[in-house]
Parts: sequence; C-alpha cells; structure tokens
Amino acid sequence: MKNNRIAFTITLINLVVLSVMLFQGSSSTMKPGQVVRARLFEVVDEKGTVRAQIKVESNPDAVVLRLRDANGNVRVKLGADSDGSGMVLANGSTEPGVHILSKDDNVKLALTDKNGRQRLITP
Repeated sequence: MKNNRIAFTITLINLVVLSVMLFQGSSSTMKPGQVVRARLFEVVDEKGTVRAQIKVESNPDAVVLRLRDANGNVRVKLGADSDGSGMVLANGSTEPGVHILSKDDNVKLALTDKNGRQRLITP
C-alpha cells in the first residue's frame, strides 16, 4: 500500500512539472524576438525560391529590398543610401515600368509603357 502512495505521488508531481513546462514552452514560442540582425534576409516560398530579399549591398551605405515573382524575377526594387532613395516597379517583361529616383542632385519619375516608350517627369 505504501508503494502505491509513493508511485501515485511521484506520478502526480511529474504531471504537474510536465504541465508547467509545456505551458511555459508554448507561451515563450509565441513571443516575438526583440531584434533580428543580419546583412541579408530572405523569404522563400514552399519550393525554396527566394521571393523577397532585404540586403545591405557592397556599398556599405546602401540597403535594398527586392520582391520577386514565382520565377525569381525581380518585380519590385526599393533602395536607400545616404544620397536618397529609389524604387523600380517592373512590367511583365521585367523592364522598369515605373522608376522613381530621389537623390540630393537628381529627382525623376519615369513611366514606360508596354511598347517601351518612356515618359520622363522631372522637376
């Protein structure tokens, strides 16, 4: 009889400890991290194709965000450095359809139609 009580008590203690550990584990996995630091961050789809990329370029001052289609073609490019920023939105043939540039010495907006005709708007 004494052995049954000891076994029951140990089992009960193990269940309590296991419950506490599971509760703590599930709540800690739900909390986001405070900081993610990297020189390159990629988001991939279920096939492993890179679909989005944030990268510090070889020019240590520049950072670029690229969004890619399912074939890996860059469709959106957004960049920034100490001189300013720029954005490219690519058309179906991956040519710049919209190109915006804002630098200290140059500001431009270029729109290109499907025939390749460019309309440049500058101040």
